[in-house]
Amino acid sequence: MRFLYVAPRYHTNQIPIMKGLTENGDSVCFVSHYQGTVEDYSYVKPVIAGYSSLFLLENAIYLKLHKKNSHAGDMKLKFGFPSARRIRHIVRDFKPEVMIIRERSVYSIVVCQACRHMKIPMILYNQSPLWENEIKKDFPHRVVKKLLPAVRITPVLGKQDVNKEKEDNAFFVPFVMEPRLSSEDKTWFQQGMIHILCVGKYEKRKNIAMLLEIIDEIRDHFPIKLTVAGECSSEFHKAYYKEQQIYIQEHHLEQHVTLLKNLKRSEMDELYAGADLFVIPSTAEPASISQLEAMAFSTPVICSDQNGSACYVKHGVTGYLFRDNDRIALKEALENALEDREGLQQMGKMGYNEIKEHCSFQEYYRGIQKCLQRIGELEKGKKII
Repeated sequence: MRFLYVAPRYHTNQIPIMKGLTENGDSVCFVSHYQGTVEDYSYVKPVIAGYSSLFLLENAIYLKLHKKNSHAGDMKLKFGFPSARRIRHIVRDFKPEVMIIRERSVYSIVVCQACRHMKIPMILYNQSPLWENEIKKDFPHRVVKKLLPAVRITPVLGKQDVNKEKEDNAFFVPFVMEPRLSSEDKTWFQQGMIHILCVGKYEKRKNIAMLLEIIDEIRDHFPIKLTVAGECSSEFHKAYYKEQQIYIQEHHLEQHVTLLKNLKRSEMDELYAGADLFVIPSTAEPASISQLEAMAFSTPVICSDQNGSACYVKHGVTGYLFRDNDRIALKEALENALEDREGLQQMGKMGYNEIKEHCSFQEYYRGIQKCLQRIGELEKGKKII
């Protein structure tokens, strides 16, 4: 098949999918809004569609008026839009059999409407849970849904209970992740230390500062070494990174904490392979591929119970879940993990098995086929009406 993806950027979580599609003999075109700081083009090199000149002018004015707002750059994700002519040109040249479009955004609406007459099956991909607290049905949300694909996939399951709702045409399709290093082949506790890894952008909601405070409190009780690796591209990232550097110096944590930034894929793989425990302390995390990457390297995971990817972590089996944004709960989970080295190895083994069993490319491909079947059923229903 011929797959065309449209997303803000070529994110790490797309790499296993692109690998699977190319090895399966499918053709892929990946269209991104912009180029990320660190990207791996081993399988697919994205086409940068960019933004329309009109939006770039609007955005430049907006950024100038909101210099001190760390979220000002997010305007691109929510309200940025491409040149419809450019999108149509890319789509006509590639001739896709299916389009998978990321997020409910203005950009996605323009893409859908620009290509609607081409009759290409379209699937919406986002990280809103399959089971939601509430499906919004007010007029603005109904309009947006009408302008976007009717069928949605998400790698976030959410918690299913009587109070949750699920859209009729929404499907859970797990992240794709290849098992990388078994627990038996992993070298645990190098130099007698427990190596902790934290991955995430250098920004406040990632709660790196909270993790450093906990490391400061427990460093005399456990032989630990923390490595933090993340994107540091914007001025706000750099400011937050500097704050953590100062904290490390003031609390004499240089022997216990290392901060790294903007690493290549191969460098990240080395960190995952050498880690004995993975911690992602962030709050308001829609989903995190990094904890699945850790599990693929047989590394047990600690994450918030509100993290979208918490559905991949079995508490007490493949890692620990802690109450979101709760410093005491995170410290308790960390101490429980550090007290049991054998338990860490067993959890790493179980996490590796979870990746093998539930995050294969074949599972993803079956999910896409189900979506295409549902699109066919919906189109058939329209014709009957």
